[in-house]
Amino acid sequence: MRKTLLYLLFFAGFSAADEKKPAKDWELLFDGETLTGWTNSEGKPVEEGKWVAEGGVLSRKSLGAGSLFSAKEYRDFEFSFEWKISSQGNSGVKYRLANYDGKWLGLEYQILDDDGHPDGKNGPIRQAAALYDLKPPVEDKKLDPVGEWNQSRIVVKEGIVIHFLNGQEVVRLKIPSKEWETRFAKSKYQKTKGFGVNAKGFLQLQDHADDVAFRNLKIREF
Repeated sequence: MRKTLLYLLFFAGFSAADEKKPAKDWELLFDGETLTGWTNSEGKPVEEGKWVAEGGVLSRKSLGAGSLFSAKEYRDFEFSFEWKISSQGNSGVKYRLANYDGKWLGLEYQILDDDGHPDGKNGPIRQAAALYDLKPPVEDKKLDPVGEWNQSRIVVKEGIVIHFLNGQEVVRLKIPSKEWETRFAKSKYQKTKGFGVNAKGFLQLQDHADDVAFRNLKIREF
């Protein structure tokens, strides 16, 4: 009886795993030389000189550059990227980005000079690698200093969002869930109906009026 039960459990597990949709191959979201694959907020080409693609690095260089938007929306995915922030700088990578009454909002992987920017003093929920204003990163996160490259990943799969920083998982949250409802009710987004629970949305590299650089941007969908 026991052997039969184990046999059934084994093949039930095998079938469930076999039915999971595998990840596609990685797709480059930055070719190192152009802004192909990115648009402005209106879905149009980015004005020349606002963001600069040079030597494999994508940099915000101009006042009023505006944020970059991915040309397509994503549902379940893994997004890998490297970033470095300027002294006292602030930026972010937003995902599940959608338009709410004319305002673009999305879940945000915070990019910040924790020591130099005022947000760094507002608690870990607004510090680098946080799910901005919703869930702080782990206390022992491994953040490289201003001017040095950090490697990050965002994984969104089957209602769970995960942030990684330099190989370490730093944030995990199921959306929706009781934890989500509690955190959402305390956040700056609390009055935005439907925020964060949308199944898909655009990616955004945020212009927060500070210099920031990205490289090795790639994504794969599940």
